[in-house]
Amino acid sequence: MASFINAMKKAEPLYNVVYSVFLTICKLLLIADIVITTWIVLARYITVIPAPNWGEELILTLMAYMAVLSAALAIRRNAHIRMTAFDRYLPVKAVEGLDLVADIAVLILALVMLISGWNYASGIGAKGTYISMPWLSKFWQYFPIPLAGIAMIFFEVERIIIDLEHLAGIYGELGIDTEAEELKAREGK
Repeated sequence: MASFINAMKKAEPLYNVVYSVFLTICKLLLIADIVITTWIVLARYITVIPAPNWGEELILTLMAYMAVLSAALAIRRNAHIRMTAFDRYLPVKAVEGLDLVADIAVLILALVMLISGWNYASGIGAKGTYISMPWLSKFWQYFPIPLAGIAMIFFEVERIIIDLEHLAGIYGELGIDTEAEELKAREGK
C-alpha cells in the first residue's frame, strides 16, 4: 500500500498545476462577472452607456461555471461543509474511515455529474441557443456540470489517496499529517 501511495504522491505537482489553472479560471470568471454587472448597472442609470442585451444571460452562465468549479477546488482543500460534531467523540480511525466513505460518495456524485451532465449538455443543451445570443449554443450553459465532474473526480482521487494514507498510518512518512494531527489533538493523544 505504501509503495502505491508513494507512486501516486509523485503526481502532486500535477495536482498543484491543475488547481492553479482552475483557480485562475474562477478568478477570471469573477472579474468578468463584475465587469459585465457593473456595465449593466451603469447603463441603467447613465443613458449614454449602451446596455448589452446579452449581459444577464452571460453573467448567469459565468456564475454557473464559477460555482461548480470553485466547489471542485474546495475538494482539494478539504473545505466543504461537513458534519464534524461527533468527530471528537469517535476514534481517529473511525473518523478517517468515515472521511474515506464520504470521499467515495463524492466521487460517485462526480461521476454522475460527468456522465449525466455531458448527456444533458450535448443532448438537450446543444439543441437550443441563448435568446440574446442566437449564434451561441445552450451547450455552454450546461457544460459546467460535466466540467466540474471532471475536476471533482481529479481532486477526489487525491483526497482518497490522502484518506488511505491516514488509514494505513503512513502519513508521517510522506509528510502529510495535518488532518491526522488535528484529529489526534482533538482526541487528546
